[in-house]
Amino acid sequence: MADEPKSDDVTTDKPPSADTPEPDAPAAASAADGVKPVPATGGQETGKPAAAPAKPKPKPKPKAPPEAPKGPSDPLPPEDLEQPAFLVSLRQALPAAIEQVSYWVGDWTVIVPPTALIDVLSFLKDTEEASFDYCADITASDWPPREKRFDVIYCLYSTRRRHRVRVKVRAGENEPVPSVTGIWPAANWLERELWDMFGVNLTGHPDLRRILMPEGWQGHPQRKDYPLEGPGELLLESPMEWLRLRNLSDETEIE
Repeated sequence: MADEPKSDDVTTDKPPSADTPEPDAPAAASAADGVKPVPATGGQETGKPAAAPAKPKPKPKPKAPPEAPKGPSDPLPPEDLEQPAFLVSLRQALPAAIEQVSYWVGDWTVIVPPTALIDVLSFLKDTEEASFDYCADITASDWPPREKRFDVIYCLYSTRRRHRVRVKVRAGENEPVPSVTGIWPAANWLERELWDMFGVNLTGHPDLRRILMPEGWQGHPQRKDYPLEGPGELLLESPMEWLRLRNLSDETEIE
C-alpha cells in the first residue's frame, strides 16, 4: 500500500485575492491621478544632444628600418680565467701587435691589425709553448656598415700541444692583407677561396685566382651586398645563353 503524502508535501494554490493589485496597477494609478507616464527612450534621456562621433585615430608613423648588424661583440675573457701560456708569451713578445683578446665558449681569439699578422702567426707557429703547426681553416665574415667590413679569421691547431686558437684581422674594402702561404703552404687554396668568395685584397699570394667560381665571374658571392639576381642567376636559368655570352664553342654538348 502506497504511503500517503505527508501534509508538508502537499501544496495548495490559493486563488488570488481581490485585494491583490494587478501588475499594471501603479501605472493605472498614476493615470488616474492625472500624471502622464514617461515614455521609454532606450536608456537615453530626452532633451540632450546626441554624442559627437568619435574622431578617427591618427595613422601610425612608419617605423624606421632596423640598423644593419655591425659585427660580433668579441666578449672579453673573465678576469679570473687563467690565460694559456702561449697567449702570455705572445703578449710579452708582441704587446703592440694585439688589439684585443676575446674568449667565448672555451675558444680564445686574438685580434690583430693586418700589418702585424705575419709577426703574430710566425710567433704562434715557431714558439715552443704555442707550436701551431696546422692552419685548419681561413674564412671571413662581411659587415658592410663597418668601415673595416671584413673579419678574416685564421683557425690554428697544434698537433703537438693539442690546443687551438683563432686569429682575427679586421680589414677594409681594399686594405691589403698579407698572404700566409710563406708560413703554412697549405693555406694556398684556402686563400684562393677567401678571395673568390669575399674579394679580400690578399697580397703576396703565389697564384691568386678563382677556385670555386668560373674564371671571368663577376663579383664575390658571399658578400652581403652581392645581388641575389646577379650573374649566377643567368647560369641557372639559361645555360645556353650563358655559354653564348662566354663565346664558348661547345654549345652542342649542352642538351
